[in-house]
Amino acid sequence: MTALATTPSPAPATDEVRTVAVVSRKAPIAFAVVTALLALLLALQGREGNTNFRFSAEGDLVRIPDMAVPGMPLAWVSVVVLAVLTAVAFWLVRAARRIPTWLTLIFVLVAFVAFLAWAGAGSDRDFPVVRLIGGAVLLAVPIVFGALGGVIGERAGVVNIAIEAQLLAGAFSAAVAGSVTGSPWVGLVAAVVAGVLVALVLGLFTITHKVNQVIVGVVLNVLVLGITSFLYSQVLVPNAQLNETTRFSRISIPLLSDIPVVGPALFEQTIVVYLMYLTVPAVWFALYRTRWGLRVRAVGEHPKAADTVGIKVERTRYRALMIAGAVAGLGGAFYTVVSVSSFGKNMTAGAGFIALAAVIFGKWDPVRAALAALLFGFASNLEGALSVVGAPVPSQFMLMLPYVVTLLAVAGLVGRSRAPAADGEPYVKE
Repeated sequence: MTALATTPSPAPATDEVRTVAVVSRKAPIAFAVVTALLALLLALQGREGNTNFRFSAEGDLVRIPDMAVPGMPLAWVSVVVLAVLTAVAFWLVRAARRIPTWLTLIFVLVAFVAFLAWAGAGSDRDFPVVRLIGGAVLLAVPIVFGALGGVIGERAGVVNIAIEAQLLAGAFSAAVAGSVTGSPWVGLVAAVVAGVLVALVLGLFTITHKVNQVIVGVVLNVLVLGITSFLYSQVLVPNAQLNETTRFSRISIPLLSDIPVVGPALFEQTIVVYLMYLTVPAVWFALYRTRWGLRVRAVGEHPKAADTVGIKVERTRYRALMIAGAVAGLGGAFYTVVSVSSFGKNMTAGAGFIALAAVIFGKWDPVRAALAALLFGFASNLEGALSVVGAPVPSQFMLMLPYVVTLLAVAGLVGRSRAPAADGEPYVKE
């Protein structure tokens, strides 16, 4: 008998797919820089005394006692917490894991606590926490609306540098329409129309004529600023009755407004603020849970593939831009039917560019972009809060603080982010 020769069978092929997580060191480095700067501030400019926090206002149904804490010890404890969070961020990067959003939010919150504890040490006045939160929400309203408009536009593949123009046009239109009719509701509708018109001009040049989107956005910002400044000087100043709007009154929501600390700050606001509360989840739902949102994201990621399955790329982008312009127009109306009763030259003061930064900081997600806008609003409101307690911080520094926070957020805290693949690229059908 002869033995049969056998050959070893090849090893079965596996379909295992290895994924490599690409992480960025920018966020932990930014954490480390902020922690070091705060520690240096505390070491070189130490202050004595307590920091007083006031959590309730007169007339609140539920009152929380005021709190006096040692300012410098609280600040140093906060710096230690920041150092721990920084170490966690470096460990996550070393383990090739992404830094979660909640870690960044906690870091920012603790950093603000450290700064407030240092700034209020030794002052005989209280930090009004309710006023600090409420003012931050108000200052963030136009930035939130602008950021939501930016998210919608860029998800469709159009870089919306013209958010500033949409906010400014909305503010001007709301002022004139509200003054002529005496109704802030008419002003609100006029602001929406103005935002849509600016978006249509942006779409005409970028979608139809394939002009560079960044250049068109910058030109629109300058154009709208020039037009509104000219009309303000030549029309509104000689005719003051055209620039006296009726503002929305505050509406207190029962039960919710009685929640300690956050109730009066969040639920004793105007209808525009409540619209903001509704618009954020509405935009999130529309983008991620509807057929329209799927098409918008498809034309922003791969317009050619979307076109092959029957999606009209240009039509989808136009509709997205118009909706984005309407949302941004609501933010512009805030200036003249909520904040003040008249229009002023360049009254948006760069809020559109901060909204654009919030889009990047929020990684093109509506909820994250709204949270980023709230961060910038809080930074803008710090000037008033620090002036109340007489903090030894130059007013010039506080005026530039929102922009410093913007730079840190975009350059460091955001970590690695990826815009929609076709963002800024005109679609040319072959």
